[in-house]
Amino acid sequence: MPVRVLTVDDHAPFRNVARDLVALTPGFAAVGEAESGEEALLLTRTVAPDLVLLDLRMSGMDGLETARRLSAECPQAVIVLVSSDDIRSVAALAESCGAAEVLPKQRLSARTLRRLWSDYGPQGDEPRDSDG
Repeated sequence: MPVRVLTVDDHAPFRNVARDLVALTPGFAAVGEAESGEEALLLTRTVAPDLVLLDLRMSGMDGLETARRLSAECPQAVIVLVSSDDIRSVAALAESCGAAEVLPKQRLSARTLRRLWSDYGPQGDEPRDSDG
């Protein structure tokens, strides 16, 4: 089974880029998109993501609060905060809200997706194509 990825960002261009990147990365599948923390919480219940790419700065419920709630409701999901801001000032907050790490949006790549899953996914659970 591929790694199921949910993207949460209030800007459609980033969601589009993330969706395309996930679709082009073998072993990963985009299973949903949300434009708010509230929408992400609802969607998580139906799509059961393995990996959540979560914008740090969103209107309404921000990424930190969304991560806290997601990690409580969906503890098996690897939550990665993504931001276009300087992440050094918020990197220490990742662990306190249940996120695995904070990642600059511009560093999102197929290699990064594989590294995130290798570092934080279930031990020995390598992403596989849906074909096997």
